[in-house]
Amino acid sequence: MNELLKVNYDNDRITLSARELHEFLGIETPFKKWFGRMAEYGFSQESDYREVMDKIVQNPKGGRPSTDYEITLDMAKEIAMIQRSDKGKEVRQYFLELERRWNSPEAVMNRALEYSRKQVKALMEEKQGLIEENKELKPKALFADAVSASNESILIGQLAKLIRQNGYEIGQNRLFEWMRENEYLIKKGERYNQPTQKSMDLGLFEVKERTITNPDGSTRITLTTKVTGKGQVYFINKFLS
Repeated sequence: MNELLKVNYDNDRITLSARELHEFLGIETPFKKWFGRMAEYGFSQESDYREVMDKIVQNPKGGRPSTDYEITLDMAKEIAMIQRSDKGKEVRQYFLELERRWNSPEAVMNRALEYSRKQVKALMEEKQGLIEENKELKPKALFADAVSASNESILIGQLAKLIRQNGYEIGQNRLFEWMRENEYLIKKGERYNQPTQKSMDLGLFEVKERTITNPDGSTRITLTTKVTGKGQVYFINKFLS
């Protein structure tokens, strides 16, 4: 079958350009006026036709491209019949043959298979997306489980080990250094390696005070910085994000 007019197979239906149909039929009436009359034969916008901008036919006076309409095959058949001309009869027979082929069992089966392929592809892409998302969330999920298992504060060395278990390589000394450089721990002085005021305000650390008795009977107080549960969540998110 010779292709009289280019057609589009979109959204499970056949459509074509009203402007190209107008040209094929050899209508002398200007396109805009002609299509306005055709649309009055009981056709409705969006259902039977929709306005588009013709990217090929440029306005001879310059400016915007000419207006075109994408029309359904049913509308095109009726328009061809209304013309009562040899061209109208020829193109209507062409449309009927297109419709016959479109509705053949083979074509229907091919469309069903294509629809199934698209559905399978969409499901596979969705599944792959979930797999990738789970990979990203797994370290945080493991950490959340670890934190929920214990409400106790931990030493900074233990935090370094926990971070390593969740995929980020860092040791105790490097973690201490990082915390000092980022102003979570004090860099120097009598309170070296103790939490800064900012850290305490955020609730990231607590300082455990312990009294130790020396061999000579005297006592001394030691201060140990520990990471709270909130601090563990805070720092693990810092390193895994």
